[in-house]
Amino acid sequence: MPCDFSTEKALLNQNYNFICGVDEVGRGAVFGPVVAGAVILNPSDLPDGLNDSKLLSAQKRQLFSRLIYQKAPAFSIGWCWNDEIDDINILEATKKAMKMAIKGLQIKPDYVLMDGMKPDFIDIDGLGVIKGDTKCISIAAASIIAKVFRDQLITSFADYFPTYGLEKHKGYFTRIHAEAVDANGLTSFHRKSFKIGRA
Repeated sequence: MPCDFSTEKALLNQNYNFICGVDEVGRGAVFGPVVAGAVILNPSDLPDGLNDSKLLSAQKRQLFSRLIYQKAPAFSIGWCWNDEIDDINILEATKKAMKMAIKGLQIKPDYVLMDGMKPDFIDIDGLGVIKGDTKCISIAAASIIAKVFRDQLITSFADYFPTYGLEKHKGYFTRIHAEAVDANGLTSFHRKSFKIGRA
């Protein structure tokens, strides 16, 4: 099933007014924060061709990210840094980032569509949608702004940690990353609770 607005449209027909898509990126990374996006789209002005961020090129993600910020009536980013991930675990950190993103919206949503997770940790009606970023356009929009934000953030860290190849792997565990950690040790932005070593 292609990514579209049918789930949101059905909810609008049930008298929900502000349907928010929520998704996270960086959950599986070993460096930096987990980042969540939250977006409420305008049903009468949807960006054409929007899809899961993983299915788009970096250039397309940048383009869609700008379109979302221009067209969407509400959008927000939330995050949880590596030290807190180590303290409370990645699941709780993901929930915290998602809560922050939802709370930061310019309009309070009355329904939340969440990628893969049940939204039972927030006090708003909602639904967890398996592979939601490939089904619901609002979740796809959230995945795009979160991905662009995190990629830009991690790339900016590459200037401070030039031997780690962050601009290439964006903090995920790759052979290049593992070899850099073996050679240089962990930075203060690595997740110490994750297994990090030679790939």
